Amino acid sequence: MIRRHLLRGQAPTLNRTFATTARRRGYEDTIGNLKIGKDTRVIFQGFTGKQATANAKESIAWGTNIVGGVTPGKNTEHLGLPVLPSVRDAMVKLKPDATGIYVAAHQAPAAIEEAIEAEVPLIVAVAEHIPIHDIMRIHSMLKTQSKSRLVGANAPGIISAIGKCRIGFQPLPCFMPGRVGIVAKSGTLSYEAVASTTRAGLGQSLCISMGGDVLAGTNFIDALKIFEHDDDTEGIVLIGEIGGSAEMEAAEWIMDYKKRSSNPKPIAVTIGGIYAAPGRIMGHAGAFVLPGEPDALAKIKRLQEAGVTITNHPAKLGDAMKSLLGNSGRASSGASASGASQRRGMHTMRRVRPTVQSPSSRFATQKRNLYIREEFAFDLLRERGINASEYSGKGQKRVLAVGVDRASMSPCIIASPATDPTNPHAEAKKFPFDYQKGFDHSQVPAIVEHLQLSDTPKRTLAPLIDSLIDLYMKKEAFLLETEVVERLGALKVVGANFGFDDAAFRSTKRQGDIHALRRLEDEDAQEVEAEKDGIVYIKLGGDGNIGTLVNGAGLAMNTVDALADAGGKAANFLDTGGKATSETVKKSFQVILQDERVKVIFVNIFGGLTLGDMIANGILLAFKELEMKIPVVVRIRGTNEAEGQKIIAESGLSLHAFDDFEEAAAKVIELANKA
Repeated sequence: MIRRHLLRGQAPTLNRTFATTARRRGYEDTIGNLKIGKDTRVIFQGFTGKQATANAKESIAWGTNIVGGVTPGKNTEHLGLPVLPSVRDAMVKLKPDATGIYVAAHQAPAAIEEAIEAEVPLIVAVAEHIPIHDIMRIHSMLKTQSKSRLVGANAPGIISAIGKCRIGFQPLPCFMPGRVGIVAKSGTLSYEAVASTTRAGLGQSLCISMGGDVLAGTNFIDALKIFEHDDDTEGIVLIGEIGGSAEMEAAEWIMDYKKRSSNPKPIAVTIGGIYAAPGRIMGHAGAFVLPGEPDALAKIKRLQEAGVTITNHPAKLGDAMKSLLGNSGRASSGASASGASQRRGMHTMRRVRPTVQSPSSRFATQKRNLYIREEFAFDLLRERGINASEYSGKGQKRVLAVGVDRASMSPCIIASPATDPTNPHAEAKKFPFDYQKGFDHSQVPAIVEHLQLSDTPKRTLAPLIDSLIDLYMKKEAFLLETEVVERLGALKVVGANFGFDDAAFRSTKRQGDIHALRRLEDEDAQEVEAEKDGIVYIKLGGDGNIGTLVNGAGLAMNTVDALADAGGKAANFLDTGGKATSETVKKSFQVILQDERVKVIFVNIFGGLTLGDMIANGILLAFKELEMKIPVVVRIRGTNEAEGQKIIAESGLSLHAFDDFEEAAAKVIELANKA
């Protein structure tokens, strides 16, 4: 059923049932499935594919108990292990505890659904660019059962350093069995935290990646609940970023945890995106702020109030956690505890930060999805019989939108009376509804009250909401935000900011008519050029003079933040992607060099799938071919870091190689100030 829908170019709908025993319980009951270890039986979906094969070989050699896999239509062997045609067959014959899904984004929804139906206890989805409506539908399924737990999507996975169990693509050389539990949105930032805790002699117990998707199958609180009761975990690291309110919810949980525990486990945190471009999607699908959501500074403030230690870079988390564990009296057994103790505040970030400016336009522009011109949005509304035209200056504007509620993992109505015209989202409130059941009209009176509507126009609210939801669902919108006024006894739309999911088009070629409305002339030419090579480039405003070239969206955000803390000013955000190559490095340099403000380029690479020596050779190639005249500072960590650093150091070019982030940042700022 699913595949037939996809072939027709439509978003599939599901009418599936689960066992009555699953109905009596809930998704919350699956949190314990996250506790993996040496005895965890793992299968791979897409087992015979190139990526899965390479990953399986590496994971098996490390110690992961992979017992076989699934490839549709096959009943054979691969890597000396059984290959079965369906997940249900694998559940019967191989009895797995977990599955890693190694298929492309357009195949991933069906693979996840198959695993849910087969009741695999733990499902790990690493693919990015899964259409948001597919993910919302999957969450609607997950809520109706109590057997399967999802990690991801758009996540590096989950790994037990103690149990040698890896389900994902984490860089194994960074890991060491130890006592620190890590939960993170960003893959590259989590790798930095792992390397830092390894260097500090602490090691890791269990590392859980939420992933950078809009809707994560497992969140911070789920991971914190595991760490709270895990005897192997003595300290906890949490890595967040802009987007959603999961960090705020984690702060509330931490406050309660500290009250009920006589000796709470210490927690250290890094949050990325403080200097993110307002209104932009910063690489990760979920790294942006919806109406009514907190920004990075608000998250940091709340977590500080919860009593956690904040660091401005994950490379500092190891020393910070060592200090916290020493002060708490908790053991760090299982790993070396060598090294001098650090003062608690030594690695915390500066408390005073400049105010991040709000977007100057009425609506924020975001690039993860297609945002169409307002005139096109008005046309779509008029086709549905909605009165829509430019604002005449009469009537109080209110905000009415259909978007995503990340807390309930479902679509929602967003409403704000917008009594403060300088901040129309300040009073935004969400009214979630189930993706498959649809909007419940019993919520209309509460929305009317919140919008402070008069008696006559409020009768037209329900039809307007129904029309917006119909457009949202049928055209796989991401956010339909309108400004409405009361006119002649009815509601009139006078502003529209409509965003549609580019993954639905790029992965499955759905919604071609909507994506034909894209106008490249409305977008930044350099950003469009970078996009062709899979690079996310965002030019930052102001007088920034440091070009940044980073692999991974979380690390790219954090690089901009940490440079600012050190007194530097980044000119851009640039994420080469998690699989940076020599060619993408060269292309990235070309894009950065088009900005005349740039006086020095900072390359900050943490090698997971990306190899340090390959990146170094790419830098040398680009430096020579582009005849670069400005200096480049390179920090390479992770996979093959020593080889990469050596290549840079011995190049004889105007390149500066560093291992430590602060030393590299200091050099970058020095060179920028001299130029």
